[in-house]
Amino acid sequence: MDSCWDVFRMAVEKYPNNPMLGRREIVDGKPGKYVWQTYQEVYDIVIKLGNSLRACGVKDEAKCGIYGANSPEWIISMEACNAHGFYCVPLYDTLGAGAVEFIICHSEVSIVFVEEKKISELFKTCPKSTEYMKTVVSFGSVSREQKEEAENFGLVIYAWDEFLKLGEGKEYDLPIKKKSDICTIMYTSGTTGDPKGVMISNESIVTLIAGVIRLLKSANEALSVKDVFLSYLPLAHIFDRVIEECFIQHGAAIGFWRGDVKLLIEDLGELKPTIFCAVPRVLDRVYSGLQKKLADGGFLKKLLFDSAFSYKFGHMRKGQSHVEASPICDKYVFSKVKQGLGGNVRIILSGAAPLASHVESFLRVVACCHVLQGYGLTESCAGSFVSLPDRLDMLGTVGPPVPNVDVRLESVPEMEYDALADKPRGEICIRGKTLFSGYYKREDLTKEVLIDGWLHTGDVGEWQPNGSMKIIDRKKNIFKLSQGEYVAVENIENIYGEVQAVDSVWVYGNSFESFLVAVANPNQHILEHWAAENGVSGDYNALCQNEKAKEFVLGELVKMAKEKKMKGFEIIKAIHLDPVPFDMERDLLTPTYKKKRPQLLKYYQTVIDEMYKTTNEKFAARG
Repeated sequence: MDSCWDVFRMAVEKYPNNPMLGRREIVDGKPGKYVWQTYQEVYDIVIKLGNSLRACGVKDEAKCGIYGANSPEWIISMEACNAHGFYCVPLYDTLGAGAVEFIICHSEVSIVFVEEKKISELFKTCPKSTEYMKTVVSFGSVSREQKEEAENFGLVIYAWDEFLKLGEGKEYDLPIKKKSDICTIMYTSGTTGDPKGVMISNESIVTLIAGVIRLLKSANEALSVKDVFLSYLPLAHIFDRVIEECFIQHGAAIGFWRGDVKLLIEDLGELKPTIFCAVPRVLDRVYSGLQKKLADGGFLKKLLFDSAFSYKFGHMRKGQSHVEASPICDKYVFSKVKQGLGGNVRIILSGAAPLASHVESFLRVVACCHVLQGYGLTESCAGSFVSLPDRLDMLGTVGPPVPNVDVRLESVPEMEYDALADKPRGEICIRGKTLFSGYYKREDLTKEVLIDGWLHTGDVGEWQPNGSMKIIDRKKNIFKLSQGEYVAVENIENIYGEVQAVDSVWVYGNSFESFLVAVANPNQHILEHWAAENGVSGDYNALCQNEKAKEFVLGELVKMAKEKKMKGFEIIKAIHLDPVPFDMERDLLTPTYKKKRPQLLKYYQTVIDEMYKTTNEKFAARG
């Protein structure tokens, strides 16, 4: 198995009649059951699509863009690229026209496969992108107006079925694929600057799959043909891409969501997946939703739930697996949570950002399945660390390294992190065959992070005595306050992030001020509950403006800071509450939910200035 094409080809040979790709049938405007294409049926379309690509003149090592939400056509287009050795270049579904235009031009994409409702977005990149982009293929149909618009830009646009006919009666030999061949260029949305094109080889993905298989087998949770996966996290990101490759390798089934977060739970109920991958944002929603239901359910219900939780969690702490800890509580109390995720989930895998410990421990008890947290970068082909099932001592960590990478810590003296101390701390460096082949057309940036075969991640980790890794900081997110104290802001945000009264917090400071301020998204349920108990009136938006509410949230953060023995200068002195969560629409987060600090500052500049002004005045008045 040398290439991603081999992963698919061998699965088709072994499991031709297994269901591979499914989507919900819409009957009379209502969603019905999942309708499936088998591995053989998908293979036949992939071969046709490859012939059509060759027939319209797409040459070896051409760059093929794919733009749209996850769908069977997305995977079929990707596999056609794998078959012919074309570079698959995902165009970010979450990044707006500016980034799409940049990626098309930077990687010289000549043909784009596009979701029907994204065609107008794609056209916004014209005429600049048409220097390279010559052909567009819709995943669905094409209107007459769109045909005319494409012609005006000098483009040829095809409907999906129309394009498949181009290769009829023609057969093209598939080229030999090497391990070292690049199979995809994935653009990562940096928190600063233009996106970087991460070149990932066949070997990286094939090696990673082998590692995941080994890891799951050793934990007695091996994948099989009976497994079912819900595809909803963007295929444009490495996390979902490699998980789906693992499922394909096992001849398992992949069902696609309908593209609407509000309908996700309904899709889960219909598909009944066995493995559920999520980013913390999704799991936070699950957690908040369950907390709200508990609070609304009355005193007795909550008492029963809390008792069952304490009982099961206590047994898990003593080393029992989640299955053994309390079958009775699972059956009568927690089974509804399991049913909410479809009823068959045996593993929840969280990645892309840190999962708060209180959410992780809660889900480990109530979801009646393994909850694992992973860590990796696009540059390391996703999962480089994964926590192990039923190891409660790994709570709050990303677990040990996967079997096919080497990992070491490198001291960061300016942040006082020592890799050789009793508690080893330092920048996480990774080495192995899963690493990327470099940034496309940016050798300068490649040399900055790939040194002597080691990928310098920029993340600061702390080895735990049990062999797992805890991410504690980010090397570059460090600034100095006016009194000369260095502040490692990610570490501070991770601690404040444990406060249940806030869903998200951004901490800010600079070298002209002696203290820190913050902007937080409060937890709506907790804030409204506090207001009701304390006689503070107003809806959620009004509460966020209320001075008493600000004092309450700030008090909760300060309490946590003191509990964690944080230094005086690390304690927040003023806070602004924003009822609207930090989002991508305002360019405050990357698609993997990392904070864009320069953009946050720009957006909240007047708020920050006002907080410093009033707080400094208070300090001056106190003398």
